[in-house]
Amino acid sequence: MKRTIRKVAVLGSGIMGSRIACHFANIGAEVLLLDMVPKDLTEEEKAKGLSLDNKVLRNKIVNTALESTLKSNPSPIFSKKVISNITTGNFQDNMKDIAGCDWVIEVVVERLDIKKLIYDEVEKYRTPGTLISSNTSGIPIHLMAEGRSDDFRAHFCGTHFFNPPRYLRLLEIIPGPDTKQDVIDFHMHYGDKFLGKTTVLCKDTPAFIANRVGVYSIMALLHLVDKMDLTVEEVDKYTGPALGRPKSATFRTTDVVGLDTMINVAGGLYSNLPDDKAHDLFELPAYVKKMQENNWLGDKTQQGFYKKIKGADGKSEILALDLKTFEYKPQQKIKSQTLEATKAVENLRERMKVFAKGTDKAGDFFRTSFFGLFEYVSDRIPEISDELYRIDDAMRAGFGWELGPFEVWDALGVKEAVEGMNALGNQAAPWVQEMLEAGNTSFYKVENGVKKYYDIPTKSYLPVPGTDDFIVLDNIRDSKTIWKNSGTSIIDLGDGILNLEIHTKMNTIGGEVIQGLNKAIDLAEKDYRGLVIGNDGANFSAGANIGMIFMAAVEQDWDEINIAIRMFQNAMMRVRYSSIPVVAAAHNLTLGGGCELCLHADHVQTNAETYMGLVEFGVGLIPGGGGSKEFALRISDEFKEGQIEQMALRDRFLTIGMAKVSTSGAEAYELGYLQKDKYSITMNRSRLIADAKEKAIELADAGYTKPVQRKDIRVLGKQGMGIVYAGANSMFAGNLISEHDKKISEKLGYVLCGGDLSAPTLVTEQYLLDLEREVFLSLCGEKKTLERIQSILTKGKPLRN
Repeated sequence: MKRTIRKVAVLGSGIMGSRIACHFANIGAEVLLLDMVPKDLTEEEKAKGLSLDNKVLRNKIVNTALESTLKSNPSPIFSKKVISNITTGNFQDNMKDIAGCDWVIEVVVERLDIKKLIYDEVEKYRTPGTLISSNTSGIPIHLMAEGRSDDFRAHFCGTHFFNPPRYLRLLEIIPGPDTKQDVIDFHMHYGDKFLGKTTVLCKDTPAFIANRVGVYSIMALLHLVDKMDLTVEEVDKYTGPALGRPKSATFRTTDVVGLDTMINVAGGLYSNLPDDKAHDLFELPAYVKKMQENNWLGDKTQQGFYKKIKGADGKSEILALDLKTFEYKPQQKIKSQTLEATKAVENLRERMKVFAKGTDKAGDFFRTSFFGLFEYVSDRIPEISDELYRIDDAMRAGFGWELGPFEVWDALGVKEAVEGMNALGNQAAPWVQEMLEAGNTSFYKVENGVKKYYDIPTKSYLPVPGTDDFIVLDNIRDSKTIWKNSGTSIIDLGDGILNLEIHTKMNTIGGEVIQGLNKAIDLAEKDYRGLVIGNDGANFSAGANIGMIFMAAVEQDWDEINIAIRMFQNAMMRVRYSSIPVVAAAHNLTLGGGCELCLHADHVQTNAETYMGLVEFGVGLIPGGGGSKEFALRISDEFKEGQIEQMALRDRFLTIGMAKVSTSGAEAYELGYLQKDKYSITMNRSRLIADAKEKAIELADAGYTKPVQRKDIRVLGKQGMGIVYAGANSMFAGNLISEHDKKISEKLGYVLCGGDLSAPTLVTEQYLLDLEREVFLSLCGEKKTLERIQSILTKGKPLRN
């Protein structure tokens, strides 16, 4: 059956309900968000003579919840424009409106009796054949389905989003006993392609997959704190980015989510899993019970494992809880030989080996926690999943782990890890030993570019399902790389399309990347049909290598800087004016030079989570890789489209001058970094390079023709500079910008207006590039600019001087 989701009803407007509604609005669906009618009036409402018949008051709960969600940070929406996709109402007046919805999602409080009351109402109005699901995080699906009609049961399942649903990619799909297979298949596909999720099929077991394993991991760690005499700071240092986990690590994440939330899930597992080998670990340690008694639940009570205070100097300071004295103290720096050794290891899998061999506390912690985790996850098959890859998928997407537990196990060597486990008293499940005895030494392997997992029932390796439409560079790099240097690899994607992969630190752009870019275009123009610029790293590119610029500027080697910037500009112009289509696959941080690369590509395939901007003002510079030129060009084109010249100049100037960074791929179009007539967003990050490849093929098939360099760019000269100078002076006089900001603003205006021309004039791209480079060089010689660059390089923080 073909299904199209045009309108979604979300029942319950709490934190999860409102955020789920926002995410559906993000993708363009029409959303009906409903909640209860207030039971009583406030004294203020009574004084105004209002009654509960008032329409505004009847929707007060849902509207207040949605307003609160829209104010949250990070934002649940891609753009303010999507808010209009959401209509609010209440269960009494508007439940009938679900008849026109294609999917009804229940997100009310986690009580079975209340959910059943809601379902009674849904049964009255829901159109047969439409989808109905619950966002429950733990109530068994089969219990919720009891007593419902056959059609309800056939179209009902669990769809468990993780909070915040825009950012955490996991969507667990939990079928009920009578859910139709086509309904399950639809949810798996729709969640992946349209909602941008990693969809994981789960069994109807307590806490499903991610929370079952994730809460075990946290609870085991909480008990390990006592056993190993660990501090809050040590735990978060050991379980953060060095381990491929979020920066908030363990205790900071618990404070954000709420200690009470973790306690409730752990309590449910303790009650419902009496036969679990790890049952006792789900009981709260004494210090957590004391925190619960003190109501130290994290951010919601202003203190948990951490507490934010204001010091004597008025500055905020975050204290850490001493788990022995229960006093909050200044955070202690953690020293560890193992952690120091991991800093030089970029590859996370190799870094895991360094942790496992550590001889200090960090090494002991790693082995104890991971060997216990390996035992636990191997024992959970087939209880919570028949396939091991689903557990890894769930932990990566739901808890932000870069590697799932079986992937970490593979990195250490399955056989070697089993030996280590035995030495510590942990025992892998029998199927692991059987796998090793049969000569299979890993849980995953790649064959002919296809990632396969070890399938326990057949004792063979099968392709990971659902990845046919993905291009994973890790899987093809070894066999398909045709050229590489220290910062890039050129990989043959097939069908006549090459991919340039940047793999420097933060994917910054320096000489090696420029060399790789030119080489990729050379090869593509000679023997291929198109080029994609994309990678599987954390970011597309954090921009140019400003460390190199800083060192040359300190040594006053202006020729070196001039040559470097000219090379960068020339490379960007090659991207624009090559004879083959160039498609950039932008995701996450796409800043400075990374943004400029996108500005010059023929097409940008944008991930929904793309944070794009020209941020050079923050280091006392202007965009020097063609970004300033490109904005001058786009201002000129906006003149031709009938926009008032001064307005177009002002808007583009402020975008660079305020270093605006998009908060989503959609907003990158609104800010003018990407062209609205080429709108193209990929929701699922895993599909991005494949989608970019398809776009490159499409452009090639359409008979791509090399563009002609522009010579018709209208600039305003002194007329425009007067507008810029007046605005900069006004902001400086109002103490809104510093004197150095004012100087940079005037120099940016000089480029955008084409220099000191007496009247509006038509100029070439090269003319603007030369102006841009001249100004960039002059700013490199400013002391305050060097101070700003130094602050970013040494402290990672912008300096306003």
